[in-house]
Amino acid sequence: MDTYIYSADMYCSSCGEKIRQDIDAERKEKGLPPIDRDDDTQTDSDDYPKGPYSDGGGESDSPQHCGSCDEFLENPLTGDGVAYVAESIIDAIGKCRWDSIAITVWAEYYELDTIQALKEAMEYVR
Repeated sequence: MDTYIYSADMYCSSCGEKIRQDIDAERKEKGLPPIDRDDDTQTDSDDYPKGPYSDGGGESDSPQHCGSCDEFLENPLTGDGVAYVAESIIDAIGKCRWDSIAITVWAEYYELDTIQALKEAMEYVR
């Protein structure tokens, strides 16, 4: 999934583009020139959403979610990230939290939805 980075957070395509449109409209209203979206040197990610970036923003130690709508960004995980998700799934099962995002979303996406897959992921922790 394509993502945007803005103000120290990550956003899905829809939210990132909406933020861009809002900033562009505000600049136009103030009589400021438009931002050249193709010129990364013109602004910083604190001032204007950068992107789009593919693969959910890239590899991370945890699953990433949109800073606005909380949509799962489907990013790849490091080994530590896989272990984190496996631990989160096991914790949710232990607490009978069947509605946990670890069970309802991450387990299937990261293919940790079987006992064998969880066992293999947890071997990374050891």
